[in-house]
Amino acid sequence: MVGMTLNADIKRGKISKNIYGHFAEHLGRCIYEGFWVGKDSPIPNTDGIRDDVVEALRKAKVPVLRWPGGCFADEYHWMDGIGPYEKRPKTINVHWGGVVESNHFGTHEYFKLCELIGADAYIAGNVGSGTVRELREWIEYITFDGDSWLANLRRANGREKPWKLPYVGIGNENWGCGGNMRPEYYADLFRQYATYVRNFSGNKVYKIACGPSDSNYRWTEVLMREAGRYMDGLSLHYYTVPGTWQKKGSATRFDEGEWFVTLKKALVMDELVTRHSTIMDQYDPEKRVGLIVDEWGTWYDVEPGTNPGFLYQQNTLRDAMVAGITLNIFNNHCDRVHMANLAQTVNVLQAMVLTEGEKMIVTPTYHVFDMYKVHQDAKLLSLDFTSSLYSYGDESIPQVSASASEDDLGRIHISLCNLDPGSVADIRCELRGTSRTRVSGTILTSSEMNAHNTFDEPDAIKPAAFNDATLVDNVLDVKLPSKSVVVLTLE
Repeated sequence: MVGMTLNADIKRGKISKNIYGHFAEHLGRCIYEGFWVGKDSPIPNTDGIRDDVVEALRKAKVPVLRWPGGCFADEYHWMDGIGPYEKRPKTINVHWGGVVESNHFGTHEYFKLCELIGADAYIAGNVGSGTVRELREWIEYITFDGDSWLANLRRANGREKPWKLPYVGIGNENWGCGGNMRPEYYADLFRQYATYVRNFSGNKVYKIACGPSDSNYRWTEVLMREAGRYMDGLSLHYYTVPGTWQKKGSATRFDEGEWFVTLKKALVMDELVTRHSTIMDQYDPEKRVGLIVDEWGTWYDVEPGTNPGFLYQQNTLRDAMVAGITLNIFNNHCDRVHMANLAQTVNVLQAMVLTEGEKMIVTPTYHVFDMYKVHQDAKLLSLDFTSSLYSYGDESIPQVSASASEDDLGRIHISLCNLDPGSVADIRCELRGTSRTRVSGTILTSSEMNAHNTFDEPDAIKPAAFNDATLVDNVLDVKLPSKSVVVLTLE
């Protein structure tokens, strides 16, 4: 039995909707074939952007979309992606498969995509091979409403009014593909670039610095010490890789040992967020600077027969578990985690959506985001418990992951994950500071650990009503099935 106490009268902050953000890079079939099919495509589209993908992402309430990379961003020059398609230069995507980049999907197309799915814009600026001037002029092109050559160029390219640009990342992975920089050097570059990230025509930019990879705590220390007062957010990248970078493991063919190690590594996110936050607290005790986890997710070997540079992988119940665990961690750290962006939205890594020609399916990860959307902009509630253990071999991890929130209508939502693929978790939760009489729920699970949707079986795994929860005299009893993600609503 797992004993829980939900203190509904203790609010621990607001869960930013942006924790449920996503990331779309010019990588593989994420942009081209994923989002963009072109205006002349027989696939139903709006201005070249495929309608079925837009509909799915709108339903899941995607709040923010990071673009154009990733490593691609630090070789991207935005002027290549504006104007008539026939005049846009073809370039080489050196990071991802060495394919030719048509640049048909550029600034205007990206903002149209954001408009269609209802997401805020988050652009990653080129610090690795770009210039201060280039980034400054891109922001003016996007946001200025007056009479300047850049604003007039935007108008000539078909957009009269400026767009809103809430978020700008100043570089990407500058410790690696973004220039192999030292933190001291990047901190100075960030201060320089940030100076010229201007606010035009009432637009207010939230400036995000390139933060650390994984457990590079020194990078966080240096950036906060040298540049903390110039930034609004600091990024963090962490991928869940069950094997090694050389042999990551299969997305669909795995045993319980690989299941266990994947979930164990997903739980490391809590340690990373905690320790990086502690360093940030030394320089920013008011928690003004957000921790922006703008790349996270599972990373496996590519599907057999696909381009190794395209990072196309299937998505199973295991990935849904990773998503549920990680989102619970972000919810519970919402005082510092202000945004997170799953890598990546379509056809790449832990994708929400997979496409094949005119066909489209959603993944188990998509379903978790759709179930968890009830937490967006809700108030985090105090949920105290000590989990039972899930053991495999000589190692153990918590069996249960959880978070709870209250929305603007006063409904309480509790998200629960049972990490154990073989055992039910019996949960008894005492409600304090509130009185509730009704409980309903949704569950995502399957009899198989590797259950996944295919284009032949698009609904092999999907959410269903959950009826194994009872609420009597403010005591909630839950029989949480093995390898499941459940979201409960208390009213």
